[in-house]
Amino acid sequence: MTSTAVLPSPPISTPSQPVISAQNLNHYFGENNLRKQVLFDINLEISAGEIVIMTGPSGSGKTTLLTLMGGLRSAQSGSLKILHQDICGASKMQLTQLRQQIGYIFQAHNLMTFLTAKQNVRLSLELHDHALHQNLDALAVEMLKTVGLGDRVDYYPESLSGGQKQRVAIARALISQPKIVLADEPTAALDKKSGRDVVELMQKLAKEQGCTILLVTHDNRILDIADRIVYMEDGRLVDDGVSGASKVH
Repeated sequence: MTSTAVLPSPPISTPSQPVISAQNLNHYFGENNLRKQVLFDINLEISAGEIVIMTGPSGSGKTTLLTLMGGLRSAQSGSLKILHQDICGASKMQLTQLRQQIGYIFQAHNLMTFLTAKQNVRLSLELHDHALHQNLDALAVEMLKTVGLGDRVDYYPESLSGGQKQRVAIARALISQPKIVLADEPTAALDKKSGRDVVELMQKLAKEQGCTILLVTHDNRILDIADRIVYMEDGRLVDDGVSGASKVH
């Protein structure tokens, strides 16, 4: 067993079956007279194993789109298929089941401050029934070794640097081998070297596991890790990164 293959690998979809597919997707905040449209006719397909960076000005709708694709809120209008399931109007139960197949990494690492690094990573596995028969502590330690924190497994977040906390967050997101990883400004609070290390680690582990990454960032220093870069502005997808893209598989 390699250090990253901690659970049986999920089947990988073929490129003809995008794991994320938005068609004429619209989204609104508020109701009645206060209703405001924030996403306009989004059309975007992302294939299995692809690393896509989404960029654009603040307030352009990037995080809103990311949360929809992560099942953190229900899509309202149009079609949004995640892992081949249309989640427009999805129930809370359906969204909960979907989220079990997705890893999340945010600007704020969102670690439980009262848990050690090992316990934070283990907690992610405890949400998956199929993993409960395994030695969760051993799996968590192995994943922390993979992200370079083998000597920090019993440290609490307050004793870790910003880059180390984000590595724990990556370990937590990837240990269950999700089919999709969504990252929202994962390098914003990090210095240049730490930020670079973090995204290269995400890239390496995701490629080994065959999962898809969608990463929102303003950090121009990491754009080169992407297979494709998409650009949003004023709630619209201005460039889907397909036309003229040099790095698309």
